[in-house]
Amino acid sequence: MIGKLAWKNLWFKPLNTVLSLVLLTASVAIISLLILLQEQFEKQFSSNIDGVDLVMGAQGSPLQLILSSVYHVDAPTGNIDYKEAEVWMKHPFVETAIPLAFGDNYRGFKIVGTTPDYIKKYTATISGGKVFEKNFEVVIGSEIAKKLNIKLGDKFFGTHGDAEEGDVHDEYAYVVVGIASPTGKVIDNLILCTVESVWEMHSGHDHGGETHSEDENPPHGKEGHVHVDGDEHDHEEHVHDENCNHDDEVSENPDHGEEGHVHEEGDEHEHVEEKEITAVLIKFKNKMGIISWPRMIAQNTKMQAALPAIEINRLFSLFGIGLQALQYLAYGIMFISGISIFIALYNRLKERKYEFALLRVSGASRIQLLALVLFESLLLCIVGFVFGTLIGRIVLMMISATTDEQFKMAFNPMTILWEKEGLLFLVTIFVGVIAAVIPAIKAYRLNISKTLANA
Repeated sequence: MIGKLAWKNLWFKPLNTVLSLVLLTASVAIISLLILLQEQFEKQFSSNIDGVDLVMGAQGSPLQLILSSVYHVDAPTGNIDYKEAEVWMKHPFVETAIPLAFGDNYRGFKIVGTTPDYIKKYTATISGGKVFEKNFEVVIGSEIAKKLNIKLGDKFFGTHGDAEEGDVHDEYAYVVVGIASPTGKVIDNLILCTVESVWEMHSGHDHGGETHSEDENPPHGKEGHVHVDGDEHDHEEHVHDENCNHDDEVSENPDHGEEGHVHEEGDEHEHVEEKEITAVLIKFKNKMGIISWPRMIAQNTKMQAALPAIEINRLFSLFGIGLQALQYLAYGIMFISGISIFIALYNRLKERKYEFALLRVSGASRIQLLALVLFESLLLCIVGFVFGTLIGRIVLMMISATTDEQFKMAFNPMTILWEKEGLLFLVTIFVGVIAAVIPAIKAYRLNISKTLANA
């Protein structure tokens, strides 16, 4: 009976009720969205740095290095020499060192050259197929398999760079030999292969043919040489040098690349192309490395060492300022909605006090009138909370679609955080109770005879 009467009273003035409901719904939606967003954002970022004490990479922004190498949401700071990095990777302090080599993507999903240890780091298993062993064999993340409908044995060509519209490397085809199990981490949206695959791909891309430009003139005496002024002088010097070389009994030939070196057969095998990687994920046996390595690497190499824990805490502090400001705004809107509910109930009580007096004459007790006013406010708050949580999840679903497309980071709108959302519900109920206290007390103290006499 009280519930039915309270519902009818709420819609006695629908505009006032709608205004209060909209304000309350908006505040609950914002707070609910921020709670879900912050909780899942921090959980994803924290889970992905498990097992990574330090990231070694090219000099630049430490935060950029962490975001690009651990979370794959930013451009890398550059490449580092593999031989130089390998010295640190084999240090006695190091428990695991996982090299990462970037450069290509397939339909927006990054292709990462690494080792099988990278799969173990994220506690992923191979749900189908096997781990990559040969060059251009790949293991794909579970999300990629689902979104692109890729199966074992499928072949595809990588695209150069991070952009989906880049140059296609059609000289080598990647073969899917394994599909990783879902983990809820970044590995779900990565394509993994050997580091050598990335090297071979870009070696073929950058140096794939010893063609000379039209402007290049072969040396004097070679096929295709075009004679120009001064050739005779060069020829005389060449003959003179040959005579000198035959006359002088020089047994020592300077090293390749040094001044005076005479090229001999087999020299090309002495030149080893430098191999580069993007970063190294390091986990220490001895935690002293966390303290000493950033300074040592910065002083002795052209690389930098970034600590994920420090950089992510800094990111959370920056991110938290914005979230806190939005939370203050949402609580401000909730406070305004509480004032709106109070005004609506107070005015309604003044306009309907004769009806309340008749209810008392009809047998309603003071407690029942008090409960009626409180129930009106609580009913409004409960409806606002339900609508607010639903709208907050709809907005989170829209945000998740955008972040999943751009950053390969998705949020689950169906997650229920009982503790935090339960606290939000209690705050909402508290606002409703506070807003109804004064009107409820006035209804409780209503003087029946005086009210009916004035009527």
